Amino acid sequence: MSRRASLPGASELFRITSSPALDLPPQAPPEPVEQPKPSGDGRSDQLARSAAPHGSGRTKHDAKITVYVSGDELLAMEQARLTLRAKHDLVVDRGRLVREAVAVLLADFDQHGEESVLVQRLRVVGSDGGETEG
Repeated sequence: MSRRASLPGASELFRITSSPALDLPPQAPPEPVEQPKPSGDGRSDQLARSAAPHGSGRTKHDAKITVYVSGDELLAMEQARLTLRAKHDLVVDRGRLVREAVAVLLADFDQHGEESVLVQRLRVVGSDGGETEG
């Protein structure tokens, strides 16, 4: 008798699990959203972002980035996540929290431009990530 464990093969691991009988009928494609015309002042990227004012929520995402944060930043994020759960009955993971924060920051940037929170905070922090002097 072999002492080696019997493991499933690739065909069992990567098989299609949906059944045609359980599949829902195809839905009509969503209505196209009319994109605003670029104003010619270089803000076309900002206008394109304004089409998604909220974070994408808990859906399958096709792009991924890695962001490094300090221990204090991670702790603050976890405390915010737990506060949202305890005081507001909102159960969110860190990814959703970050996507919502990015959406809010970019919406503010689109609306206020030079006076946005993003521009103001980036002016305080130098290009190397450290505080600027004087």
